[in-house]
Amino acid sequence: MSNVADILIEALPYMRKFHGMTIVIKYGGHAMVDEHLKIDFARDITLMKTIGIKPVVVHGGGPQINSVLDRMGISPKFVRGMRLTDAETMDVVEMVLGGKVNKAIVAQINREGVKAVGLSGKDGGLITAKKLKLVSQEDIDKPPEIIDPGLVGQVTNINAEIINTLTEKDFIPIIAPVGTGKGGETYNINADLVACRVAAALKAGRLIYLTDVDGVLDNNGKLISSISGDDVDDLLNKKIVSGGMIPKIEFAVDAIKNGIEKVHILNGKRRHSLLLELFTDRGIGTEVIL
Repeated sequence: MSNVADILIEALPYMRKFHGMTIVIKYGGHAMVDEHLKIDFARDITLMKTIGIKPVVVHGGGPQINSVLDRMGISPKFVRGMRLTDAETMDVVEMVLGGKVNKAIVAQINREGVKAVGLSGKDGGLITAKKLKLVSQEDIDKPPEIIDPGLVGQVTNINAEIINTLTEKDFIPIIAPVGTGKGGETYNINADLVACRVAAALKAGRLIYLTDVDGVLDNNGKLISSISGDDVDDLLNKKIVSGGMIPKIEFAVDAIKNGIEKVHILNGKRRHSLLLELFTDRGIGTEVIL
């Protein structure tokens, strides 16, 4: 029992520090498909809410989208971690994210005794967007390649009033990352980007990315526990950061430049990873600081 008491005492100053703070969590990866981890996540969010934190969840749903696309005989394509999205794929993305996945997260958290409400970025003009211009340069000896990503969006505005109204009424917002363009078109938006923009719009104290690895790893596979914004270009140039971690680390830097004190990148496959990162001295993931 003394060990349990020690853990609680260690957590106490963090609970005090984070009380009243808005913390944006990007929920994705394996933690969204493993049944036990889904329950753990809902309980972590519930505990955060119960001790006075204001959690806001932005979720992905890549595996669920891929499962539906596979049944339709459509092969997903990605560039720099971004899903290329034609009209048919967009229909699937909106159906899966705004429907099945979003409502399942809401229901799971509600079962734990707190109030969650699901939002699409299209609700009330929560997320407005424009078409993303994507440039890829796989080989530094060749000119950059301009890629048409289809209905992939870049956030132009977050209507923070909607989220603030919900948190003030004691709801936990659960946000699906789709947005609306000027012409009413629907855009698929990278959930990491949406989480970054939501955190900036809310002036959140923390932004947390849940992923399927322990954080940012060096070339030997060892966790880099802390990264400053100045380190990121070097990590990218040396290809230490690659694939789906590229947008996460880039958006993390963008977030801290927009006033977020720290961004955390951690392994959502570890049980209660949110609590271990926020309420222990050592943490378990990578923190990105100014």
